Amino acid sequence: MPKPSLWERIVALTIAVGERLLAPIERFIGSRSLVGDTTFFPSERFPWVRQIEENWTVIRQEAERLLEDREELANFQDISKDQIEITDDDNWKTFFLYGYGFKAKLGIEMCPRTAELMQQIPGMTTAMFSILSPHKHILDHRGPYKGVLRYHLGLIVPKDSASCRIRVGEDIRHWEEGKSLIFDDTFNHEVWNDTDETRVVLFVDVLRPLPAPWSQINKAIVKAIGYSPFVLDARRNQQAWEQRYLERKLSTPPTPSAV
Repeated sequence: MPKPSLWERIVALTIAVGERLLAPIERFIGSRSLVGDTTFFPSERFPWVRQIEENWTVIRQEAERLLEDREELANFQDISKDQIEITDDDNWKTFFLYGYGFKAKLGIEMCPRTAELMQQIPGMTTAMFSILSPHKHILDHRGPYKGVLRYHLGLIVPKDSASCRIRVGEDIRHWEEGKSLIFDDTFNHEVWNDTDETRVVLFVDVLRPLPAPWSQINKAIVKAIGYSPFVLDARRNQQAWEQRYLERKLSTPPTPSAV
């Protein structure tokens, strides 16, 4: 078996050190958080939410166009390989716009109005559409870093919304169309769509509000995460998927119009 390269040894050491430091860093971030340290947060504490909700139908229209080609969309675990532990089928699709400084060229071209709105969110680090098939269950898991918070905007929600839910810690919420959920994904969380309909949300990560100088330090940490092997691998997977998607489109003859 070949010995790991110098770069591989550096990466492994960095990850090991980072994991050891993560717990005290997260405790510190939670104690300094300007919005508190809890599972869900009132959306009123984030002034930018209002503009996003006011434009939710614009965002939904672009999401609906994506669904016309749903089977060709990427499975979440095909982009982010570490998701394979919580999903391994074709029932959780994603469509990226932004991710830790990376711009998904195809996503921005196909959803320009959503992409423009995402640029107006202070501290936005990641933005995508999350598409959950009927009867899909996302297993219990937690996010990697407390310095960001997760935002969901309900776009297409099953009529039986009580059967389509998310648990964060011990708290359960349901999505509503045009309404927001903001939560700390470092609490263990789990998702169920126990309905016969599809659920679509806008999925965004934003920097957690912190006082100076911790806000600047947090921003630097998140920027460094953008150069981690996990994020770089996801970027390569996204670019490869975009290439395959465009090649399939070019090779598929147009449907004849009715006479």
